[in-house]
Amino acid sequence: MAPDVTPPPEIICSGLAKTFDGRTEAVRPTDVTFHAGQTTALVGPSGCGKSTLLRMVAGLEAPSAGQLLIGGMPPAETLQNAALSIAFQDPSLLPWRTVRGNIALALSLARRPVDDAEIDQLISLVGLDGFAEARPAELSGGMRQRAAMARALVTRPGLLLLDEPFGAVDELTRHQLAQDLPRIWEARGTTTLLVTHSVTEAVLLSDRVIVLSPRPAEIIADIAIPLDRPRESGIERSPDFGDLTDAVYAALSRGMTLDRPPLAAQ
Repeated sequence: MAPDVTPPPEIICSGLAKTFDGRTEAVRPTDVTFHAGQTTALVGPSGCGKSTLLRMVAGLEAPSAGQLLIGGMPPAETLQNAALSIAFQDPSLLPWRTVRGNIALALSLARRPVDDAEIDQLISLVGLDGFAEARPAELSGGMRQRAAMARALVTRPGLLLLDEPFGAVDELTRHQLAQDLPRIWEARGTTTLLVTHSVTEAVLLSDRVIVLSPRPAEIIADIAIPLDRPRESGIERSPDFGDLTDAVYAALSRGMTLDRPPLAAQ
């Protein structure tokens, strides 16, 4: 029997901030709510603090200040309950395990029964039919990323965190993954946070784009993406899509011109 879907949580950040070594600000005090069931993209210049913010949501970085609640619980409790999954740019598959074995490992770590039918369905959904018994060395980069996404989705998490998940694959594969995989988490109503450097990818995948300034990160713009779902192939060439990407680029440009005093001086 497939595991129950974890209800998608709302994420509330109140004054959330991160400073490394007491000197290097990564994220300035931030108040933002990520709505349950939505896909939100975080975009900003390289090194601005996007991934740091995502890692705080994941419970992998402790905030220096403020509070973060996921469905009313701290991130550590959400992790303990296996209610969130993370996929990074590096698939990090275990080389001695098959595709099936890597996916099944996520269920074992979540202390859930391994459901072969569920795994087979996901393998098919991510386009890996015929490769269930292949090991990572036998797969292309795009295929490894598909396996990593299946591993992240097999526990049916309420919260899915994606940090440049398509960044290590070629442009054609990246586009295909961006078309195929969102249909899975959208169908389950998963709350999804996506870090990406690609404005096109952010608009294509999300319901909302949050634009961050250069480090230390603060929110420059919060842009709704009112495009119909599912997003069909070719939507990137539509006028509405072009207007939305222009709005994101304009916000990124505004962020680059900010002149901000040190936090202590404010």
